[in-house]
Amino acid sequence: MLALALSSLRHRAAAFVAVFLALFLGASLVMAFGSLLDTGLTPGLDAGSAETLSIMGGVVGGWSLLLVGFAAVTATTLGIRQRAREIALLKSAGASPGQLTRMILAEVVLLALAASVLAIPVGVLGGRTVLGLVQDGGQVTRDVEHVFGAVALGQGFGVTLLGAVGAAFIAARRAARLRVVESMAEAAAPEARLTWRRVLFGVLFLTGAATMAVMTVTVGHGLGLESQAMAGYIDIQVAVALAFFAPVIVRRLTVPGGGASGHLARTNLRARSGHLVSGLAPIVLFTGMAVGTLVMQDIDTEAMRGLVPEEGADLVRTLNYVITGMVGAFLCILLVNTLATSTTARRREFAQLRLAGATPRQLLTMVALESLALAVAGAVLGLLAAAATIVPFSYARTDAWLPEFSLALPATVTLLTLAVTVATPLLVARGSLRQPPTAATAR
Repeated sequence: MLALALSSLRHRAAAFVAVFLALFLGASLVMAFGSLLDTGLTPGLDAGSAETLSIMGGVVGGWSLLLVGFAAVTATTLGIRQRAREIALLKSAGASPGQLTRMILAEVVLLALAASVLAIPVGVLGGRTVLGLVQDGGQVTRDVEHVFGAVALGQGFGVTLLGAVGAAFIAARRAARLRVVESMAEAAAPEARLTWRRVLFGVLFLTGAATMAVMTVTVGHGLGLESQAMAGYIDIQVAVALAFFAPVIVRRLTVPGGGASGHLARTNLRARSGHLVSGLAPIVLFTGMAVGTLVMQDIDTEAMRGLVPEEGADLVRTLNYVITGMVGAFLCILLVNTLATSTTARRREFAQLRLAGATPRQLLTMVALESLALAVAGAVLGLLAAAATIVPFSYARTDAWLPEFSLALPATVTLLTLAVTVATPLLVARGSLRQPPTAATAR
């Protein structure tokens, strides 16, 4: 199976790019913040610097671990789902379920190892950049040298491998159990189902979010960084929970517009829910985390006004925005990567529709309508996830449940989400439609 996995990776490299990119970026992010923990464990470090590095590495690193684990699962599952036709052909040639599972696991392990190794220099550079910003803010002394050691490597390799292998094992077992006819149907129109596992994990993440909200309001009341650390997990957990319930949400989406394009878009929402579910999750996660963290920083800035020197507050605010930007950039790339991959997998569908009489303009309009419905739903759910963080944190810092903050922040993030979610599939679909339909159906 290892030889078959190596052959598959070598001859189908383009099919694995999306999975590799998600694993590589995730490992880089985790290693960067894990190195702050390595640096904070340096012998002889002063207590203030060690505490700051430990808190930053633990808090932001904890967010990163959760995000990267989810990204690895999302990307790997989507990649395996797109290979349903290939898996069906292997079954028809006599491959057993055990052989298919071992082949997929071998492919994913090789990808995860390669991504983690190549992520090391990026993680070193990212960790040094964050440490320099912390030193510029006066929170860590200038004589502290960056250390990239066991914690960064352990977290980077561990999260990447566990996330990818766990997702591959679950998806591979499901794909291997399907009969050949079922696998071909899955490849033609993948349908996402609300299984009992999805419900269980969704409820668990919602319970975790509720627990963190209570802790933020009670234990974190009147505190600064500690309450921010607790509240920061809430929007992520709510967003992940909503992703588990995505099959139900996608089936209830409303598509605007009439004519052939509107009819095709509404039909695809029902028939191809598998692709759309994969796209909804990163939209909710990006919107919820970005809006929640930025507004939380805005609230914290107002709460500290007059209590610390303005210069120090500006440096802290700049540092928080940079960290938020790093995590947000990772999520935005994950969003683009997921949408581009899921749209690329529809080349055969587009070609068949063109052979049936649909024009390229009708197909582009169909993709735009689907993407718009997905973007609006994801943005709304993301804002709900952000509110789950903003409300308890506002009470913990200001004793007010409804905080005062600039609406420019959530508006900007929402508009960016809508633009990326609609533009990415359109650009990919436009490129796919340049190919003759007969060539695309032959693949």
